[in-house]
Amino acid sequence: MKFWPFLKDKSLLLLLHLVCMSSLSVFLKMTGYGDANVILILVFWVLILTAWLLYTFIQRRNYFDEIEQLLRHIDQRYLLGELLPRSFRLEDKLYRKMIHSSNKAVIERIREIEDAQKNYREYIESWIHEVKAPITSISLLCDNGRKAHRQAGALIESLRTISIENQKIENYVEMALYYARSENVYKDFMIRQTSLQETVETVLKKNKLLFIENQVRAKVSCPDIVFTDRKWILFILNQIVLNSVKYCCDSPFLSIYTTRDKAGVTLTVQDNGTGILPEELPRIFEKGFTGSNGRRAERSTGMGLYLCQRLCVRLGLHITAESDYGEGTRILIRFPLGSYHINTLSKM
Repeated sequence: MKFWPFLKDKSLLLLLHLVCMSSLSVFLKMTGYGDANVILILVFWVLILTAWLLYTFIQRRNYFDEIEQLLRHIDQRYLLGELLPRSFRLEDKLYRKMIHSSNKAVIERIREIEDAQKNYREYIESWIHEVKAPITSISLLCDNGRKAHRQAGALIESLRTISIENQKIENYVEMALYYARSENVYKDFMIRQTSLQETVETVLKKNKLLFIENQVRAKVSCPDIVFTDRKWILFILNQIVLNSVKYCCDSPFLSIYTTRDKAGVTLTVQDNGTGILPEELPRIFEKGFTGSNGRRAERSTGMGLYLCQRLCVRLGLHITAESDYGEGTRILIRFPLGSYHINTLSKM
């Protein structure tokens, strides 16, 4: 709070004092007071007014400085009305009461929105679990159909196509489920020793029909063990692998490997696909960003890598991308190692 704006705020009061001083001077002169006496009275008036203004300024400045300190140190600023310092001034009491009422309405509205979001999230999760049942049934029917009609090539091919499309539906359903849960990952955490080799092989096995259809070859070399949540890493790797297959080129090849240093383990998923334009590379983890490749591909949502990046942050991992346009892309996931992890691994 500056002194000059304070004086401008008191301009009407100062004008009133000036008028009163002028009127008093005229009155005293008319009643026979000498100039010296009038000046002495006016000097005392000005001194008293100045002292009062300084005292009021310092008091108000300290009051608002205390409020600013509160604003800097509280995370939920809408609770300011509950923390405002006490003041003997009527206007401060009225402002405090109004802010308190306003904050109460805001908090109630926030609670309503949170309840609505919770209900929506619970509905989405329940819907996804329900829709997964027919997806699983379709997969079983396709498997049984292929076993029962090994000689009917056309039928087997149709069942394979149905299985691939069914797998795509399941991937989109899983994406919706993980997106709904991404705000509360900590409630679903189960950090444990995880073999990256087994995790990657599980992802490849899950997408084997898609790999066969697109004639994708894969090489896996991930001997390292990390501590993380296997279920969430499966989802992240699955999205990355699906992206690599979606933007594959002739003779597609996928290389998945790990490297270790003193600070942690880096998992790299490398393909020889179309690659990413240099100007688009920094934006591939943005929500809804599809880029030039995504606009050419059907049903590209721009959500897969965004979810991967979001979940990696929640898991304490670091995900980055490197690409040479026209030659391929590398997605790197960094698993940092703490002292507990290093001591545990050294005993194995």
